[in-house]
Amino acid sequence: MIIYCCTLTLHDNVFFATREMGLLYETEKYLHNWALSYALFSVTHIPLPYRLQGVFAQKPAYLDRDREQNLLTLNNAGIYVFPAKPLHWSYQVNTFKAAQTTYYGRSKQFGGKGAELNYPINYGRAKELAVGSEYRTYIIATKPIEPFPRWIRLGKWAAKIEMEVKPVEEMEARSGLYLCQHPLNPLDLPSSSQLRLYNRIVMPPVSLVSEAQLEGDYWELEGANLPRGMAYGAGEVAHVS
Repeated sequence: MIIYCCTLTLHDNVFFATREMGLLYETEKYLHNWALSYALFSVTHIPLPYRLQGVFAQKPAYLDRDREQNLLTLNNAGIYVFPAKPLHWSYQVNTFKAAQTTYYGRSKQFGGKGAELNYPINYGRAKELAVGSEYRTYIIATKPIEPFPRWIRLGKWAAKIEMEVKPVEEMEARSGLYLCQHPLNPLDLPSSSQLRLYNRIVMPPVSLVSEAQLEGDYWELEGANLPRGMAYGAGEVAHVS
């Protein structure tokens, strides 16, 4: 078993709509492990379809074994990516003009009364993670992964992120009650781990947990305790009807 420690540095603003509050679209400060998994291992491990049509075009395929682009392929490869924890971060709020759509709450059309003020009627504000923010995550693999990409793209703007990866040299397998200060995806926890206390991080597609108290098998590292046996969906397959 190999554990890699990864440091991520943002070279572009990263945006994904974690919360939509009126005109404000806010990005959570954590990076979801499922998004990181696709950014890291698309093409090399996860098949990347050229084009999706029909009913599959707008449906997620994270844990659907019947779909080509799913995360269960990483389970077969013995790879798991944890969510990324912010080391230091900042935000930048940008204003954008929004297109008029039938589902948008504001019914006024462009060119209406508000246009006399030379200001767009329909607009929004995106709260984005700013350039220079740094994150840390861990990757567990049953065999060496070489080479790691130095750059990945993440978020709705396909932001450029630099990666520095190094293997963890000292780790020890332990069992019992422990505190995990690194964020976790509760759907990926093995059945042998019991989640006792935690702080919930509400974000799509699956809420994460932080500052969790667990009982079970874990790896003791310098600066982190990580659950053992993590796998996408924890061996359970979600079937999409």
